[in-house]
Parts: sequence; C-alpha cells; structure tokens
Amino acid sequence: MRGSKLALVAVVIAAALAAAYHYRIGGFEIKAGDAGAAPAPAPQAMPVPVAAVVKKTIPIYLDYSARTEAIRNVTLRAKVSGYIEAQPVADGSDVKGGDLLYRIDARDYRAVLDQAKAQVERDEASLAYLRSNLTRGNELATTGYLDKDSFDQRQSAVHQAEAAVAMSRAAVQTAEINLAYTEIRAPFAGRLGRNLAPEGTLVSNTTGTPLNNLVQLSPIYVSFNPSEAELADIQKARAKGKVEAEVLLPGDMEPRYRGDLTFINNAVEGNTGTVVARATIDNTDLSLLPGQYVRVRLKIRDEPNVMMVPETALGSSQLGKYVYIVGKGDTVEQRLVTLGPASGDLIGLASGVSEGDQVIAGNLQKIFPGAPVKPMPAEQVQK
Repeated sequence: MRGSKLALVAVVIAAALAAAYHYRIGGFEIKAGDAGAAPAPAPQAMPVPVAAVVKKTIPIYLDYSARTEAIRNVTLRAKVSGYIEAQPVADGSDVKGGDLLYRIDARDYRAVLDQAKAQVERDEASLAYLRSNLTRGNELATTGYLDKDSFDQRQSAVHQAEAAVAMSRAAVQTAEINLAYTEIRAPFAGRLGRNLAPEGTLVSNTTGTPLNNLVQLSPIYVSFNPSEAELADIQKARAKGKVEAEVLLPGDMEPRYRGDLTFINNAVEGNTGTVVARATIDNTDLSLLPGQYVRVRLKIRDEPNVMMVPETALGSSQLGKYVYIVGKGDTVEQRLVTLGPASGDLIGLASGVSEGDQVIAGNLQKIFPGAPVKPMPAEQVQK
C-alpha cells in the first residue's frame, strides 16, 4: 500500500517537471529554456510633417488699440431767422460739398433785396443829375457866372451822392448774402445725421437753432497712444520717411485700411506715460464711422535674416518654448528657442535653430526626444 502511494507521487512530480519544460500559450509552443531569448520589436517610426528653417526679411510692426475720429464734424445752424421750408436730402445721406440740405422761407429776404436794388437805382439817378449839374457849374465858374461857394456846394453834393450809391450797393450785397443764407448747403462732403428741425420749424439766428450734424468720413483719423518707450523707434522711422499705418477691425487677421502716421503730440502725458498720435486713413468705402474701436499697426522697419518656422512647430514646457527637429538617424531632437517677430503664420526664432534645419511641424503630442520619425516630404517655407 505504501509502495503504491510512492509511485503516485513520483508520477505527479514527473508530470509537473514536463509541464515546466514544455507547455503551450495561445497556440504557440514555448520551451522553458527559451524564455526571454526573443528580442523586443523595434519601435515604429512616426510619420511627421517637416518644414525647413529659412531666413526672411520681415516687416516689424508696433500694434495698438485705437479709435476713429472725424476730421471735420460740424453742427449745421441757421444764419437767418425763418421757417424751414424744405429738407431736400434725407437723414443719414452721404452728400457732396455744396449740396442743398435745408431751405428757409426766403420771401422776406427777396423783398429786402428788391428794396435795396431799388434804392441803388434811385441813388444812381440822383448821382447822375448832380454830376451833370456839377459839369454845368464848372463851365459857369470858368466864365465867372458862378461863384466859388456855389460850385463847391455842387461838388459836395456829388460826393455825397456817390457815398449814398456805395451804401445802397452794400445794402444790396447784405440782402443777397441773407437771401443766400436761406439755403443751408454742405460745407464739405460727408454724411448727415438725424434731423433736428423738421419742416415748419421756426429757426432763429440769435439762438443758433441746430438743424443737423455733418461729419466727414473720408479720409478719417485713427487716434492711439504709443508709450514713451516706443516713441524713439517711431521718431527714427519718421526721420526716414512716411510711416505706414494699417488698420484692422476687431477679429480681422489682415488690414482693411491703409494710411500714414500724420501727427504725434508735443508732450507725453504724465499720468499714463503715453503720447497722443494719429494716423490719417483713406476710407473710400465710407465703412468706418467716427468713434469705432479698431487696431492700428505701424510699420517701423524691415528686419533682415530672421529665422522663420511655422507657428504649428512651436511647443511649450516648463523650461520655455521649444521646437522638435529631425536629428541624426531620423530621430527627434528638442531645441529650446527664443521667440522673435511674427509674420502671418510664421514665427521668428532669435536662437536655437539654424538655417536649413528640418523642423517638425505636426504630431508634436505623439513624439518625444530620441523617438524615431519618418519625415514627410519637406515643404520649403515660402520666401
């Protein structure tokens, strides 16, 4: 009985040793002696887009928040009293210089003009008679039939009549001016505002009744506030010629309007450390209105030999900004960089890369330093 138990134990031990030496997992036969002998598979290279670092000459801008201002903004008022007879141009219309905007009842002023003209005719007739009388008196004085005092009186009467004619003609000019004031015309091209004196309103030249508001829209001012630290760069650029100004509306990536820097104030504001500056912008489509908030950027110079890479190639870590480049053996190499000026979708790097380096411009989250990569066909950054 004891021998049977020993034989059974021997069989179990032998079976365990055989299983340890030779067993199957997932359908593959594996021997114990071969465990750990198979080499680990090499990591697969990640396809990545690359772009070559290139040198470019790019414009350097100073960027500001700004606000538009009308060059001319006037309140239209009546110069003579009377009732508003008509408003030929509708509210909010774009008008040209000299366009008729309002007409005041002119009947009283025409009557005054006619009266002044009649007075001129009367005074001229009187002057003509007195001049002929003086001519006759001159002949009589020469022959001795007219004494000197009577001749002097005739001469004085002529001078008085000439003065009366001059006064009458001045009265005609005044009446013509007042009659012309019954038509309020646009002093310059611009856009009307909301009417303040509808037809039938009695306006007065003594109270200066406002009729409407007229603003000039083209060209238009864009005012902004450079800091005193930036003033030296702006003045240096102005010394070389006109400083170009570009205006962008909120949300725009490209400028819609262009002009020139035309004014820098003569003092720095002590409480803000800024100076008032102004650019004059062509607004030919009249789409900019006074009081709008915009962005303005000044081109102060061109910067040569800037190393440019796509912004998509730029990464960020606790150590700072970096880029990945394709190193030896098509492996990833990390370079810490210092940022320079931007231009469109490219960013300048002041340090960290050299011209011709192949910068990885995509899949940055899937790679790491030392990882093998498969560069896609390089797309040369356009010069």
